Amino acid sequence: MGCTSAKQVSAVPNDEEGRGKAYSNGDLFTDEYKMKGVEEVKYMRGDENRVNARNQENLEKSNAQYRGKPQKEVAAANIKSNIHTSESQQEFFRMLDEKIEKSQDSRRTLEAKMRALGAVGVVGVLWALLAALVPGGVSELVTLVQEPVKHESSLLKPKVMIAIVARNAAHSLPHHLGCIERLEYPKERIAIWAATDHNMDNTTAMLREWLKRAQHVYHYVEWRPMEEPRSYTDEWGPKHWPPSRFNHVMKLRQAALKAARERWADYILFVDSDNLLTNPHALNLLMAENLTLVAPMLESRSLYSNFWCGITPQGYYKRTPDYQPIREWKRLGCFPVPMVHSTFLLDLRRESSRDLAFYPPHPDYSWAFDDIMVFAFSARQTNVQMYVCNREHYGFLPVPLKAQQNVEDERESFIHTITEALIDHDIEPSEHLFSLPSSQDTIGFDKIFLINLKRRLDRRTRMMKTMATLGLHATLTDAVDGKALNSSQLQALGIEMMPHYKDPYSGRVLTRGEIGCFLSHHSIWTQVLERGLEKVLVLEDDVRFEPRFKRRMQAIMDDIDKAQLDWDLIYVGRKRMQVQQPEQSVDGVNNLVVADYSYWTLGYALSQQGAKKLMAADPFTRMLPVDEFLPVMFNKHPNTEYMTYFEPRDLKAFSVEPLLIYPTHYTGEPGYISDTETSTIWDDEAVATDWDRQHARKTAQQGRIRPVAQNSVTGDSPPPAARASRDEL
Repeated sequence: MGCTSAKQVSAVPNDEEGRGKAYSNGDLFTDEYKMKGVEEVKYMRGDENRVNARNQENLEKSNAQYRGKPQKEVAAANIKSNIHTSESQQEFFRMLDEKIEKSQDSRRTLEAKMRALGAVGVVGVLWALLAALVPGGVSELVTLVQEPVKHESSLLKPKVMIAIVARNAAHSLPHHLGCIERLEYPKERIAIWAATDHNMDNTTAMLREWLKRAQHVYHYVEWRPMEEPRSYTDEWGPKHWPPSRFNHVMKLRQAALKAARERWADYILFVDSDNLLTNPHALNLLMAENLTLVAPMLESRSLYSNFWCGITPQGYYKRTPDYQPIREWKRLGCFPVPMVHSTFLLDLRRESSRDLAFYPPHPDYSWAFDDIMVFAFSARQTNVQMYVCNREHYGFLPVPLKAQQNVEDERESFIHTITEALIDHDIEPSEHLFSLPSSQDTIGFDKIFLINLKRRLDRRTRMMKTMATLGLHATLTDAVDGKALNSSQLQALGIEMMPHYKDPYSGRVLTRGEIGCFLSHHSIWTQVLERGLEKVLVLEDDVRFEPRFKRRMQAIMDDIDKAQLDWDLIYVGRKRMQVQQPEQSVDGVNNLVVADYSYWTLGYALSQQGAKKLMAADPFTRMLPVDEFLPVMFNKHPNTEYMTYFEPRDLKAFSVEPLLIYPTHYTGEPGYISDTETSTIWDDEAVATDWDRQHARKTAQQGRIRPVAQNSVTGDSPPPAARASRDEL
């Protein structure tokens, strides 16, 4: 414990009286050993017989050798012979000798120094005795005071190159690059390789601007622009893939792969410019799978994704029973597949990756000339297994369009991809790109009302972002919170439940949540009349929009105006409950049917005439849930007893077909919340309610409608994705 005393000796400045002081680290002894004589030390160690006799003889010989010599020489020799010195102690003695030899001080100063030397000499003797007494020598004592062992630092993250190939991507780049920026991975370990060509829009300028602004945070940036020509000579349009385009894209991807190898990147991430990696941990998660070639499963509005589970001998897509369970997360894990595309990670540290190539195609290649098929064949020939992982939700990609579609169609398709991503992810455009906010309008309605509970701020934020993305201007309306209603308020409003009302599935009575929902819609009907609004669109805050919502909704309303249809209410989103026979289509108006019994008030158009009829019914004195009240008012409710309480029942109700709005979540799904079910019963706030997990079919997804009951409509429907080699529908 006291071994440091013999290893460290330090001098300090003279005191105020001018007397020199020298300290050994005897002062650093623990209390057990501090400044004790030799005999006392021996006593503490056990017995004098334990002292090494040979060591004592050496001490006596040393004393005899220097007997009669000057004290200075004796003291110095005694110290050097008995102390096991370190390098720092040797340096001290050298300096001390020099000072003594050069000293011209007075006798008083010299005596003070000699006294100090004498103290050190005592310490030297003490150290020698300790060396003899401690079993195993002093090395054991020395190890006790070594500095703590320093742990090894963590390894640097692997180096990654992200390859971006963009064409006519001005509509997708802000959000695509925003997702790249938000990847939780050290930017200094990421290189960016970007190329663009044959653009009809502002892609080149946008990508250049982003690279200039963001390059300082990334390890390396390589830029491959090609501004002319703006199109391929053999293409039909910007969405057509002629052989010349496949050839050019394969060369670009091969150039990116070559650059990554030359830069000694550990990985290369290929990601299409319209793919959204909404999971910020995507890179780390994919690396953790420890696979040579792995793709994160991306979502779309259909079953389409970025992998195939089957492939024909000719290299085309083959439908298999394995695909849907993986795509719908019914099976979780990383699965070997014959094809991945759009976004995937390649481990360049693997020896097998050295022969992978996009271009030129393998000498034995005989499949169709397609970049993803060429690469899949290369992986097969080099024995590299492709994998797709769905343990996490990684991101989104749009469904491919038909060859004859244009850039505007692609822009609308990507808008839908953004709105889908916003349901569960708070995505933002790149902070390095400035873009003017899109113009917003009400697509011909006087107002678009958005009903939202103040305490559901997350829904409000999501819906306002979604509406802005769609280019729609919404007027927020604070919903009535049923949980905050008390009996006195209900009495003041004159609210009474309809006699004998029971929920059709659970059998419970009306809840205060349902009353709050009714009052929220009722307040909008009131505003329509008070403000003289001709027609409005009413939306709840838990909806998702179908592709091209804005264009399709506006087209339907234009057709209604042209046909001079007399209408009161038009469902935009609902759950169709009459499924025994088709609903009647409307002559002269595409994509519209006469509404039958329906649930939900997700979204509907309401005319001033319709608002008058709903208000005139005086629903407070015989209240039903609002989605039960509306079918009563257009005389289509299956419970005739309910209808007897209201006269007249002449609301002219229609429905968009196919629907343009659906719920974001259904009963039992992650993220499902019900503010109408999780409440209390209407006349007793002490009786709580919750959505019935066994009988909650009202909020469940629309069941399958038999072919004989399918609605037949004319008009424009969302175009199916192209039946190309990339599709899985």
